[in-house]
Amino acid sequence: MMTLPVENIIPLIPQKPPFVMVGKLIDMDKNSTRSSFLVNEDNIFVKNNLFSEAGLMENIAQTAALRAGYIARAENKPAVVGYIGAVSGFEIYGLPEVNDEIITEITVENQIFDITVLSGRVWHKENLLAKCEMKVFKQQ
Repeated sequence: MMTLPVENIIPLIPQKPPFVMVGKLIDMDKNSTRSSFLVNEDNIFVKNNLFSEAGLMENIAQTAALRAGYIARAENKPAVVGYIGAVSGFEIYGLPEVNDEIITEITVENQIFDITVLSGRVWHKENLLAKCEMKVFKQQ
């Protein structure tokens, strides 16, 4: 198993720049994973100096992809592409600004065949910015 944190996350996720919305894998355990991401002004989801709602949703999904990629790498398997199948309870409490570092935590609530049900939360410092539940489907 690789040691945490992992700073070179590109080999672990299917997304490639400029569509990478995670920066570092901070830690993970049996059911949860935490990532960090520094919002840059040239990010495709930044408008008027703010990281958009769509960016926050993609950040949660890519944190799930980062988890799956880390596990696949540890098992010497290729990373699997996943797709957001459904999002529920998506609530926004604030948007991070350029140069803010956000911390995202996902918790796997259920795993049924190729469907992962997870809850996600995005924080900036001690402020909860967004939360949702998401179903992610793995492509075979």
